[in-house]
Amino acid sequence: MSRRSNTAQRRAEIVSALLAVMAEHGYEKASIQLIARKAGLTPGLLHYHFKTKSEILLELVKTLASLSRQRYLDFAAPASSADERLRAYINARLATGPGADPAAVAAWVIIGAEAVRQADVRLVYQEAVRAELALIEALLAACFAERQQPAASIPALAAALLALSEGAFQLASAAPEAMPVGYAATMAMALVGQALGQPPD
Repeated sequence: MSRRSNTAQRRAEIVSALLAVMAEHGYEKASIQLIARKAGLTPGLLHYHFKTKSEILLELVKTLASLSRQRYLDFAAPASSADERLRAYINARLATGPGADPAAVAAWVIIGAEAVRQADVRLVYQEAVRAELALIEALLAACFAERQQPAASIPALAAALLALSEGAFQLASAAPEAMPVGYAATMAMALVGQALGQPPD
């Protein structure tokens, strides 16, 4: 089994450093010097791997999307039904506990703001959002099919679930003490249950 290349390792460390610095200071104040210090590198060595801070940010978008997908796959591994896989997705996306990363959530919120300001970030962010919507739609379609129910509302329901997630991330980052513990995953499941015609818990 081959070891990860030193370049790939260094790039991953730089991306991780940007995540940490962004979560604490925001993107605008995440200077190359701060990122390099967090990564244990000189600014010159950082620039060897990434020409600009924006390049690191683009890589961070892809990294966070990949980590989110892997958390879902880990949660879904023991699932044996469409319902269990959808519940695993909602818990992986919204529940706290093992693997939850508040810094990653804060960084994702900041990335959303940067996607409004920077066209190149917007393209990569939209790609991640489309992939997430496609996954949610597939999970919902499987649930509807398992119940032999018509599935006309799937695109809107998938969009509502994703919007709930993104809003919950914003509130978790900006006003965590104001929100009830565990509300996001609970309400996401209630929304899905209502669409599937399940009685409320």
